[in-house]
Amino acid sequence: MMTLVSTKQVPKTVYPKTTFLPIVALVGGVALFFILVSMSLVSQPVGSTLHGYFSGVDSSKKIDEPNDIANPFENRGESNLTDVGGHENEVISHHRDSKPRENNRHSEPQEKNETLDSKAEKVQPKVAKEEGGNRSPPLDIEFQVNAPVSSKSTQTELKKNEETSADTNNLNQSIVVDSGCDLNGSWIYDSTGPLYTNNSCPVLTQMQNCQGNGRPDKDYENWRWKPTQCDLPRFDPKKFLQLMKGKTLAFIGDSVARNQMESMLCILWQFEVPKNQGNKRMQRYYFRSTSTMIVRIWSSWLVHQTPEPFDFAPAGVTKLHLDAPDEVFVEHIMGFDVIVLSSGHWFAKQSVYILNNEIVGGQLWWPDNSKQKKIDNIEAFGISVETILIAIGTHPNYTGLTILRSFSPDHYEGGAWNTGGSCTGKVKPALEGELVENVFTNIMHEKQVKGFNRAMEKKKNKSGMKLMDITEAFSYRHDGHPGPYRSLDPNKITTRGPDGRPPPQDCLHWCMPGPVDTWNELVFEIIRREFRNR
Repeated sequence: MMTLVSTKQVPKTVYPKTTFLPIVALVGGVALFFILVSMSLVSQPVGSTLHGYFSGVDSSKKIDEPNDIANPFENRGESNLTDVGGHENEVISHHRDSKPRENNRHSEPQEKNETLDSKAEKVQPKVAKEEGGNRSPPLDIEFQVNAPVSSKSTQTELKKNEETSADTNNLNQSIVVDSGCDLNGSWIYDSTGPLYTNNSCPVLTQMQNCQGNGRPDKDYENWRWKPTQCDLPRFDPKKFLQLMKGKTLAFIGDSVARNQMESMLCILWQFEVPKNQGNKRMQRYYFRSTSTMIVRIWSSWLVHQTPEPFDFAPAGVTKLHLDAPDEVFVEHIMGFDVIVLSSGHWFAKQSVYILNNEIVGGQLWWPDNSKQKKIDNIEAFGISVETILIAIGTHPNYTGLTILRSFSPDHYEGGAWNTGGSCTGKVKPALEGELVENVFTNIMHEKQVKGFNRAMEKKKNKSGMKLMDITEAFSYRHDGHPGPYRSLDPNKITTRGPDGRPPPQDCLHWCMPGPVDTWNELVFEIIRREFRNR
């Protein structure tokens, strides 16, 4: 039987002192432990720990997840484009966000950021000092050569660019440019060598694989352009892909455009192997880590062309409508964030020129001597430049960046490509007294610049448009062409014959690696500035 007991009846328990003291000591020890742990945490702030986690994330691992990035070409129909001149046309129409990446203000800058005093279409260069190093700031655009250039001693070497470990997501911190420096300068020897080798790029066209084709000398790979008052940074593939995150770069034009596009791929390939999403009619390479696409579209003249008969010009001869852009790519430019244009050399090939629906001239074709030509191939080239740039600059919905790379000089000495011209034996850049003036190159360049300026006056949309003028600087690189080393044939002739005639050779395209890689360093810098200014 349970007995209910009043609390008043419960006797008080008395604890001896010897039991109470150990308990107090135990509680004190635990408190001391927590105090020490708290002090340790204060010495390593949580913010810095989080920064370490975020800045050290390998984004490529996340993006490799199947559901992280949608294929930009998924569910697209096949193009109905036809082959032109033995080259494939490739077109994409995916539109990507072109907003610039926000600057990470928490990262410590590698160099001092300067503000550009820019104008709408042309940036006047200035010189700025660089903090924490001796390297001069990179050059500003517009890249024009206004004075002769000269080659310096082959023993002069560029110091190897220092590698930095700062957060590469902060693109503006690593290349600091301001105004005051143009492309005036010289070619100097750089012992650090090229950004890739002929063996490390699987997409290199064999005709431009000079080392693979047996060219014995190699110094042509090591010359870099050094502006007089500033520095042109070496290409950083990782930073370029971050800059072009979610965007498309399209090289449009002739075989020299292909040459430059392959150079870009070879450089980027050293950081990431792209996924080939092209086919026989479309070249397109997708870099999954940043959802960046590199595209090439073949357009030999950049204007509308047809083989159909027109007036007194029969079928079979290419007809160029100089006042109509090439619809093969213009109707797809909404899918491009950056366009690099290349043209000019095909105006030496057979064609008929049509302007205002009238035949006004022709190249290597004019059957009726009683009719007077109104324009020649040089004038036709200038008109074509103006036509294509106006079409882009007045497109109502295009807001991307267009870069017109100026006429690429060839170096056939003693004749043309088919009349005994040669660049055999050229192993280093030309010096002032060695430079052979190319009248055709000079006048083509002049017409191109005038066409660009006229188009700029008629530009209406908010797109960017830049002239990357490389013609004069590269006129000194007669050593950069394949020459006779344009094929794998072990029995090919590489020296002049007993009669002094040169072997068949290519003095138009550029060896890879070689001078053409500098074009893409310039393209990188133009894009970076354009995105930052926006």
